[in-house]
Amino acid sequence: MAQLTRFALLLAGPTALFAGFAAPVAPAVPGAELDRPALDLPSDSASEAAVADRVEIIRTDYGVPHILAEDLESMGFALGWLQSEDHGLAPARLLVKARGQYARFVGRDSIDDDFEARLRHVRAEEMWNRLEPETRAVYDGFAAGVNHYVRLNSDQFPDWVVPDFVGVDVLARDVQSWSRSDARRFVESAFPAADSGIRQDNDIDLDDPSLNDGSNAWAFAPSRTVSRNAILLRNPHLGWDAGYYEAHVRVPGVLEFYGDFRIGGPFGIVGGFNGRLGWATTNNSPTLSQVYALARDPSDRTRYLLDDTSYPIRQESVTVPYRTGEGSLASETRSTGWTEHGPIIHETPDHIYVLKDARDGEFRRGEQFLKMMQARTLPQWMEVMSMRAHPSSNFTYADAAGNIVHFYNARLPALPHPPTGDTAALARSADDIWSDLVPVEDLPLWINPPGGYVQQANDTPDYTNLMVPVDRDTLPPNLPEPRLRLRSQHSLLLTHGDRRLTMEEILDLKHSSRILMAGRVVDELVVEARKPIAANLRPSYLLDAATVLELWDGTADIHSRGGTLFAVWAEEYIREVGMEEAFRVPWDPALPLATPYGLGDPDAAVLALKSAVDTMVARRWPLDGTWGEIHRVIRGDVNEPVVGCPAFLGCFRVLSYEPSDDDRLQANRGDAWVLAVEFGDQRPTARSVLAYGQSSRPDSPHFDDQAAMFARGELKPVAWTDEEIAARAIRRYRPGATADGVER
Repeated sequence: MAQLTRFALLLAGPTALFAGFAAPVAPAVPGAELDRPALDLPSDSASEAAVADRVEIIRTDYGVPHILAEDLESMGFALGWLQSEDHGLAPARLLVKARGQYARFVGRDSIDDDFEARLRHVRAEEMWNRLEPETRAVYDGFAAGVNHYVRLNSDQFPDWVVPDFVGVDVLARDVQSWSRSDARRFVESAFPAADSGIRQDNDIDLDDPSLNDGSNAWAFAPSRTVSRNAILLRNPHLGWDAGYYEAHVRVPGVLEFYGDFRIGGPFGIVGGFNGRLGWATTNNSPTLSQVYALARDPSDRTRYLLDDTSYPIRQESVTVPYRTGEGSLASETRSTGWTEHGPIIHETPDHIYVLKDARDGEFRRGEQFLKMMQARTLPQWMEVMSMRAHPSSNFTYADAAGNIVHFYNARLPALPHPPTGDTAALARSADDIWSDLVPVEDLPLWINPPGGYVQQANDTPDYTNLMVPVDRDTLPPNLPEPRLRLRSQHSLLLTHGDRRLTMEEILDLKHSSRILMAGRVVDELVVEARKPIAANLRPSYLLDAATVLELWDGTADIHSRGGTLFAVWAEEYIREVGMEEAFRVPWDPALPLATPYGLGDPDAAVLALKSAVDTMVARRWPLDGTWGEIHRVIRGDVNEPVVGCPAFLGCFRVLSYEPSDDDRLQANRGDAWVLAVEFGDQRPTARSVLAYGQSSRPDSPHFDDQAAMFARGELKPVAWTDEEIAARAIRRYRPGATADGVER
C-alpha cells in the first residue's frame, strides 16, 4: 500500500501550525464608506451596533453575500445577521432547539430532541473556556448577529423568540453526542423482543434507498486537467430544507474563505476554498461506538463489576418542559444510567450494556473548521485534520500547489478485541474496553495517487482510486466491509482514465444523465416481460412496456423516453425483493465496476412492471413520456425539466422527488449546492449553484433565481477578487442598515 501516503511521512520535520502565518491583507472593495446615524439604543442594541460597525456586506448577483469584517467576532456577527435576513426564523429556532427549549413553545412532539439537546448544551457550557479565543469570538459574534436581527425585526418572530442568545448556544449545535441509532440497532438486534427505549435518532441510514442522502466529491491533479491546475468538485445530497448557505468571508490578515455556512451556525461547512486550497466532505459510515456487557454486582443491582471491583451506576435525570394542547406547561423527566465508560442502553438481570462512543462530548468541530479555513499549505491542513473533531465525513482536497488528497477521516476506536458488529463484547476488566482512537496515521489516506484523481460517493475507501487498491491487512479491522454501490461505480466510470479535462468537461461529467442500473437489468426485464404465460401471450400493456424499455436510451435525460417507467418499476421491484436480492449476480469485489447484474427474481420483476404500468396509468403519465415531462424543478415562478434520479438507480446526479400540485414530480432532495473550483497560481477560479437560492422567503428575489439555472445543469461564476465583487455588486450595507445607511 505504498501509495497510501501516511501522515508521518507528510508531516516529517517541523510543521508548527500557522507559525508566523498571516493571510495576505486584502484591500476593501472600492466604494463609498457607509454612514451610520447616531442612535439612542438600549445597551444590548448599542453593543451589537458597535460590532455591526466593524463589518460590511456586499451582495452580488443572486444575493450571494461577501462579508468584509475587521475581526472574527464581526465575521460571525455578519453570518448570524445574514442567515436571519435570508431565512427568517430558522437560525433563531435552531438556537432555541440547541438549548433544549423548543418543546416548551411548540409542544410535546419536540421533546425527544430537547432531551438530547440539553445534554449537549451542558457539555458546551463545560467546554466553552477550553476553546481558543478566536473560536469563541466567532460563536459570540454569530449569536449577537441573530440577536441584533431579531431585536430590530421583532414583528417577524413569534413572542417566544427572545434576542438573548449567547455563544454557548451556538457551540451546542457543534457538540457531538453518543449515537442513539447505534444503541437502538444493538438492542433491536441482540434483544429483538425488547423495547430499546431509545427515542432519539439523528443519524442517517445511507443504505435506505428512499433517503439517498450523502455527497459526491472529485479532485483532479494537474496531470488530468488541460489547464495543469488542480480542480475540486463537490456536491451534497440532502433534503432541500437542509439549509446550505453560500457566502464569502474576509478578515484581513486572518482569513479569506468562500463556501457553505449551514443555517444555524458559522461552522457548518461541508465544502469551500481559500486562496490556496479547498476541500469537500462526503459522509462515511464507520462504526464509532462499541457496546460492552458488564456484569452486575450480585449483591447490589445498582452497581456493576469491573476488575473484581464494584462500581456504582450513576443516574442522571433531565427534565424537559413542554406545551400541552391546551396551552399550559407540563414537564417530563427521564433518567439514564451511566458508567465511567458511557451510558447504559440495555439491562438484563445479570448484565448492563454500555455504549462507548468516540464522538461523545467532542466539542471542537468549529475550531477545527476555523483552522482549516486558515490553512495555506497541505502540511498545515493535514495537521489540522489530525484533530478529527468532525468525525462523520471523508475529506477530498485540492490546492494551488497541484496536490490532491483523499482522507478517510474517522474517530475510530482502537479495539482491544475483535470487532463484534451488532453484538456486545464482554468486559471483565477495564483493559477489555477501548480507551484510545486508532492513530490518525493508520487511517486510509491518498496523496497524489497515480491516475491523477480521487473520488468519493459515500462508500468504503477501497476504491477511492482504482490504481491504488486498499490493502485491508494494513488497516484497522473495524473499518466497514468493502462496498461499492452503483453511484460510486458511476463515479469511477466518469473519473478513471488518462483523459485531460477542462472545467467545462468535468461539469458535463458531473451532470451525467446515465442510469447505471438500467444497463445491468433492462435487457433481461424486456425478455421476461415478453415471455408467454403457458399458452397465452403476455397482456398487451406488458408488451407495450417492454417495447418502451427496449427503445429507451438508459438515461434520465430530459428528452429520454422510458426512464420514468424504469424508475417507477425499479422502486416497486426493490421495495418487494430488497436491494441485495434484486440482482442475479451480486456485487463482486473482483469485478467492482461490472457487478451486480441480472434479475434476481424474474417473476417479481414482471409483477413489478405490471404495478409500474398501473401506477403510470393512474397518474396519467404516458409510458413513453419524456423524463422532463414528469421530473421538474418547481420553485416560485420556476417550473423546469431536470436531469437526475435517486442514488439506488445508479445516478451520479442524485435527485429525489415528491408529487407536485400538477400531478408531476418535483425535486425535493439530492443535488442542491454544487461547487467547482480550479486552483491557479495567482487565484482560484470557481463556479457554483444553489438550487433553492440564498433565501427561503418566497417574496425574496433570491428565492428562485438559481432554480432554472440548476435545472439546466449550469453554474454561476464565483466573484472572488475586489474587482469582480464590485462589478457584480447589487447592494452594499452594514447589518442593521438599509442600502442608504439609515438604521432600520
